[in-house]
Amino acid sequence: MRLFRNCLCLATFFIVGSPLIAPAKCDDIAERAHKLHFSSIVLDTHDDTTQRFFSKTFDIAKRNSDGSIDIPRMKEGGMNAIFFSIWIDGRIMGPPAVQKALDQIDAVHENVRKNSKDMVFCRTADEVRRAHKDGKIAALIGVEGGHMIGNDIRIVRIFGDLGVRYMTLSHFYNDEWADSSTDKPAHNGLTDAGKDIVREMNRQGIMVDISHVSDKTFYDALEVSKAPLIASHSSCRALCNHVRDMSDDMIKALAAKGGVIQINYEISFIDQAYKDASDKLSGGVVALIDQIKKACGDEEECMGRKMNEQHDKAVAEGKLPHVTWERIIDHIDHAVKLVGADHVGLGSDFDGASMPEGMEDASKLPKITEALMRKGYSDDDIRKILGGNLLRVMEQNEKVARELQAR
Repeated sequence: MRLFRNCLCLATFFIVGSPLIAPAKCDDIAERAHKLHFSSIVLDTHDDTTQRFFSKTFDIAKRNSDGSIDIPRMKEGGMNAIFFSIWIDGRIMGPPAVQKALDQIDAVHENVRKNSKDMVFCRTADEVRRAHKDGKIAALIGVEGGHMIGNDIRIVRIFGDLGVRYMTLSHFYNDEWADSSTDKPAHNGLTDAGKDIVREMNRQGIMVDISHVSDKTFYDALEVSKAPLIASHSSCRALCNHVRDMSDDMIKALAAKGGVIQINYEISFIDQAYKDASDKLSGGVVALIDQIKKACGDEEECMGRKMNEQHDKAVAEGKLPHVTWERIIDHIDHAVKLVGADHVGLGSDFDGASMPEGMEDASKLPKITEALMRKGYSDDDIRKILGGNLLRVMEQNEKVARELQAR
C-alpha cells in the first residue's frame, strides 16, 4: 500500500447501514511543494547567526539545541543561500565600530572556509546560482547599520572588497548621516554625506537596505540610488502598525523602482496584538533591546538567546499572546497583492528575534512553500519569492556598479 507523505486529506469511510461512501481523493500539493522547495534557491537576507561565531559552544557544522541556524537544519529546511548579518550596537561609532565590523566579517569568512565542504562564499548572483548547482550553501554578507563605516566613506569601498553585498543605512539609533525609524529625527532623512554614501554603495555594487530607516530616509535613498533598493527584513505596516514595517505607499514606491521587500518573521513586526502587548510590557522595541543588552553586557552573541528566553517566559505566564507562523504568509500575501510577486522575498531575522510558533528555525521553511502553493501561487512566483527576486536585484546592482565604475 502506498502512503502519501504529508497528505492533508483523510480517506474516511462511513458504513451506516448504507453503501460505503467513497473517500475523497488525496491531493498532491504537499508532495509538489516539497519537490519545488528543495529544487529552488531558498535565500534568506537576514540572519544574526554571525554573533554566535564568537561563542565557544557554537559550531555551525553541528545541529544545535538552541538558535535557528546551523548547517544540518539549513539542509533539512532547504535553505541554501544566507546573508550573515554584521551587527553591533548602533551607539558604537567611529573606529571602534569599524573594528568590530571587520572582526565579524572575518568570522564569517573563517567559518565558511572551515566548512567549505558544505558552504561557499558568494559575491554575485551568478556565484549563488553556481553554489546551488554544486549542492553547496551560498554564504553572503550584509552589514546591519551604517554606523559601522565609522563615518568614513572609504570604509564602504573596503566593505565592498571584503564581499559585503548590502548595508542597512541605520539601525535602532540614528547614525551620523541617516535617521532611524526608532530614534528621534536628527537629519531630516539623509544628510548630503549620506547621499554620497548611497552613491558610493551603488558604485561598489552594495545593495542599499532600508530596513530600520525612517520614512524620510527611505524616500531620500530611493531618490538618490541608481539601483533598486531592498528591505532586508521588514514586514507590512498595514497588518502590524510598527515603525519597523513598511507602509503600503512605501512598498509601492520600492517596487516601482525594481526593489524587493524581504518579509521579517519577528513576532512583534507581524502581529498587532503581540506588538501591543509587548510594547505595554517592555516599553517598545528599543527599550526591550536595551534590557537584553544590559543582561548580556558585551557578549552580543547572547542577545538572541536572551530575547527568546524572555519571550517564552512571558507567553507561558500569559503576558504575551501566542502567534503562529501563518502570520508570515499573511504578510507575504499582502505585499504580493499590493505590488506583485516580483517584489517580495524572505528575510527571517533568525537568531536575532523572537520567531512565531511553527517557524522556530530553518528546518521549518518548507511550510512557507506549501502554504503559498495551497493559496494558488504558481511555481514560478514561489521560486521568485524564495530567492529569485533578490538575485534579480543583486544583478541589477551589479550592472549599475559596472556602469559607474566604467565612467
